[in-house]
Amino acid sequence: MGCKQDVPVETEPVSFYNTQLFKDVQMSGIFEDSKTFVDLVPKKNIAILEEEYLQRKDNQSFSLKNFVSDNFEDKSMKGLQFELDTTQNMYTHISHMWDKLKRNPDSVISHSTRIALPYNYIVPGGRFQEIYYWDSYFTMEGLLVDEQQEVAQSMVDNFAFLIDSIGFIPNGTRDYYKTRSQPPYFALMVDAIARKDQQLLVKYLPQMTKEYQYWMEGAQKGDSLDPEKRVVNLSDGITLNRYWDAGNTPRPESYKEDFLLASSLPNDSLKRLLYKNLRSAAASGWDFSSRWFGEKGGLGSTEILSILPVDLNSLLFFMEKTLAKANGIKGDTSAQQRFETLAETRKKAIETYFWNAEDGYFHDYNFEKGSMTTAPTLAGVTPLFFGLASQEQAEKVKDMIMTTFLKDGGLVTTLDHSGQQWDAPNGWAPLQWLAVNGLLNYGYVDEAKEIMIRWLTLNEKVYANTGKMMEKYNVEDLSLLSGGGEYPTQDGFGWTNGVALGFKQLLKDLERPN
Repeated sequence: MGCKQDVPVETEPVSFYNTQLFKDVQMSGIFEDSKTFVDLVPKKNIAILEEEYLQRKDNQSFSLKNFVSDNFEDKSMKGLQFELDTTQNMYTHISHMWDKLKRNPDSVISHSTRIALPYNYIVPGGRFQEIYYWDSYFTMEGLLVDEQQEVAQSMVDNFAFLIDSIGFIPNGTRDYYKTRSQPPYFALMVDAIARKDQQLLVKYLPQMTKEYQYWMEGAQKGDSLDPEKRVVNLSDGITLNRYWDAGNTPRPESYKEDFLLASSLPNDSLKRLLYKNLRSAAASGWDFSSRWFGEKGGLGSTEILSILPVDLNSLLFFMEKTLAKANGIKGDTSAQQRFETLAETRKKAIETYFWNAEDGYFHDYNFEKGSMTTAPTLAGVTPLFFGLASQEQAEKVKDMIMTTFLKDGGLVTTLDHSGQQWDAPNGWAPLQWLAVNGLLNYGYVDEAKEIMIRWLTLNEKVYANTGKMMEKYNVEDLSLLSGGGEYPTQDGFGWTNGVALGFKQLLKDLERPN
């Protein structure tokens, strides 16, 4: 377990994001990446800086860039410094990278946006110098292969701390992420570190329970069928989940991009709706993708608030199953049965709302339109990962994956070349992991091996050329890196490292005689 220290918790985001100084800096283009400014640390109280700025900004000699330079400082953790070493193979490099990506318990910095954590943790890398929620599960799988159990459990302890102190796990450990969570992988993290000690399920039962309550807040509240936060109560008495962000303003870390995208809308009400949809899409981790687009297409048509995602509801199913198991180990048979019933009800709902018998694949469901979304995405493999599909359904999903999604470098995320980073031609490590393990759950060993080999071959090729592990890869044209999105492709990279080590171990295990 990592070294613990007392960390005070802010209860509300700072008001900095409403100041004229903040808006003017973000719109000015001083920084190429909007995230850069929100991660700087002001040297004085924000109210004082705002007053000084308003007094001076109209002076003829005033320089906004100089004002920022004089009054803010970069206290981010030391950036990753890579040295190309072709004498190391990729897997040795990854094992050595843990120390570069590892951060010690945070010290508290006045006025910083960082949420201080009390235990050691692994950051993704690149521009992401804080911990991110769903990234961490896939990173942990690699840590466990490398027998880094201590830091893996420290990461779980950090997430338990966030649940205890904030009430949920935010998108990342910055105060501007406190309006949303991310795909809820905490139960999978606990399950992963509990493989050798099932009592750990009981240890983290309070936090798993509290996170479940966060996701299910508003379930079947009175007679209302109006969606409430992260739950959608359907007319047949079933409750399913969606992604939702509490805010309805431009994201602080992408202020200029969001503001400009909404600028053509005719009224504030439509702008606020777009901002909430963009924020909620960020909560999905798939920011951004044609998966969330409306009929007119394009990022401005994002309508994730109307969508029940198949992967999110599969994750909630696993959370319910894990809560049932943990309560069973604890000896609370009443709670065990309650969560078993909830899981079984959700399993039937996933069959009803997300399975498309016509094309033999799992889709998202648009509850406003009362129909499944039409375009298949790689999210449709998630029910296989959690054992929710029948063997017949799994076979059809396998056929779709191998004939439609499989490219030379692995699995493509969607079939749409929209220019968004969670679309073609990009492939992402977490989705390869879900697909491969989903196929293995149903006995499709050869297919799983083929995906792993193609993905690792691409990883190794890029590593040989650059000395780096990437956030995402172009799986269609292996001569190119990935593209699309609000920022350049990042290197580091936590979940790519974790999945590469996990795949290497899986391939080794599959070669062993039974």
